[in-house]
Amino acid sequence: MFSSQRWTVSRRLPAIVLALSIVPAASSRADVVTDWNRNLWQAVRTGNTNPLFSTRVMAIVQAAVFDAVNGIERRYTPVHVAPAAPRGASRRAAAIEAAYATLKALYPAQSAVLTAQRDASLDSIVDDPEDVESSESIARGIEWGDTVAAAILAWRATDGFSSAPATFTGGTDIGEWRPTPPNFANGVVAGFPTMKPWVMTSFDQFRPGPPPNLASAEYATAFNETRLKGRGIPFGAPNTPPDPDGNPDREVALFWNGNTPGYWNRIAVQVSEARDLSLSENAHLLALLNIAMADAGIACWDAKYYYEKAPLVPPATGLPFRGWRPVTAIVEAASDENAATDPDSAWTPYLMITPAHPEYPSGHSTVSGAASAVLAARFGDQTSFTIDSELRPGHDRQYDSFSAALADIHNARVFGGIHFRFACLRGSAVGALIAEYVLGNALQRVHGH
Repeated sequence: MFSSQRWTVSRRLPAIVLALSIVPAASSRADVVTDWNRNLWQAVRTGNTNPLFSTRVMAIVQAAVFDAVNGIERRYTPVHVAPAAPRGASRRAAAIEAAYATLKALYPAQSAVLTAQRDASLDSIVDDPEDVESSESIARGIEWGDTVAAAILAWRATDGFSSAPATFTGGTDIGEWRPTPPNFANGVVAGFPTMKPWVMTSFDQFRPGPPPNLASAEYATAFNETRLKGRGIPFGAPNTPPDPDGNPDREVALFWNGNTPGYWNRIAVQVSEARDLSLSENAHLLALLNIAMADAGIACWDAKYYYEKAPLVPPATGLPFRGWRPVTAIVEAASDENAATDPDSAWTPYLMITPAHPEYPSGHSTVSGAASAVLAARFGDQTSFTIDSELRPGHDRQYDSFSAALADIHNARVFGGIHFRFACLRGSAVGALIAEYVLGNALQRVHGH
């Protein structure tokens, strides 16, 4: 069993031992980077972390893992920590320790489980007959992983995130967001609308154009699609089976109503392992993926609260859409000045619980737009994979492309009754732009490597 005392660094180890300790591992060997991505997802689920906050958590952990590995290999520009690993440090030990240290700081209640996972991971290095590493190398990797984790955590501690309870209550103007039934929860903000980005130059760099006004044909089309496809049972009624009539629309709404970055990390790891990516390639891919999703979350929340609070447009253009959710818009449609939208006072969304924040743009779609673009750039869009859902165990879905999964996510939010289609389409377009920017400006290969 691993013991921290086992890795006391000895400066007198022969040079030949240190040289052997940094021989690259075979690509067929189990990869600690993907192993710890799975541990990350387990910690997020155990902590019941909401999808928005998960984008930040996962970016922190994968940034630390990347900078720890890159600090030894020095192949790319770093996320934040300049490459300065001690000579001969173990890449695997550094990746393990960076993931462990960040997760332990973010989820202190899970310390015992995380420590057991760390010990098992470090033991696997010692017991690997195909890639033997010395105690000196492992100790130096642990030391470097801790250094990187501390630096990443300190950096993001000043990013503007807050775990304080939400206090935003919106307003009662036509088109304006307000708390929705049945819980009437305050709007989730947590500093995201103005958070320090990871790669973007500012939180509003990719702010989308305004949503359609309430008098427009585009609004009426989207309104009527959600009204028809997203209807649920009355609030307070006994819940019904998820697919009582064999309706695939309801099945897809339930399937994709989980933790957004969790889906895309599982997809990335599955495709990576099928393509036999190396430890270094996985660290690079998962950092880019999660940083792009984190910046997409920041951009989305900026837009949500910017348009919810934006100045009113001149009356001649029609009433502005200011983020009200379908459960509000459909019940109060008599006031929207659009003859093509009919009110329904008994309408409820199929997913029952509407997310507590303004409707435009869709957070799931924005983050997923970034994720699908990163994976398409790395593997090609026409990549097949199967994905599971924490909300629909045993109902895995198979896709032939990342864009097909993204289209299903758009449908899921509409068929769930919690979004209008324009919020999904424009959100994912913003996410794709952010992914392109991240891929072109972060973690770039250093000349000569």
